[in-house]
Amino acid sequence: MPLHLLAAIALAILSTILPAGSSSAAPPDPLIPARQIAALEHWLDRNSPWPRKPTPPQFTLVTPAQAQTLSGHAGRLGLTPRAYYDPESATITLITPFNPRDPYDVSVVLHELVHHRQHDAAHWYCPGAQEKSAYDLQSQWLSERGLPDRINWIAVILEAGCTPRDIHPD
Repeated sequence: MPLHLLAAIALAILSTILPAGSSSAAPPDPLIPARQIAALEHWLDRNSPWPRKPTPPQFTLVTPAQAQTLSGHAGRLGLTPRAYYDPESATITLITPFNPRDPYDVSVVLHELVHHRQHDAAHWYCPGAQEKSAYDLQSQWLSERGLPDRINWIAVILEAGCTPRDIHPD
């Protein structure tokens, strides 16, 4: 799909889910409280090798169907991802259901904040190369709260390897 059509679709979808005039960088409180974002950023300041960006990301919330329309495909294994980071707009898109009181949902926000920090901070052979370190930090954050990470490490390693997906022997 051409980029300009994808952008138009995204704008149309976002305009239906965001309140008018919600262009501030801080997310609206029902989505995820600013103090929670600040706490995650502070944790990343101490635990991440990438510095905080001067401009925080924006946040949006979409349904799984809207996420599939925005991305153009379902996630790996046909599952809908929990969030996306768009480096072009510096936007973290969270996918419903999302609960800012659920530590697993909050860990997804932390993961996407890592991607916000990673963008332009280093050379990546492919976008998937950023995943291992983002999942490592997410796992560490959950572990500090006494929670298992529920991460499919095999899928993470495959994604981070930047290898073609459809390899067939001759």
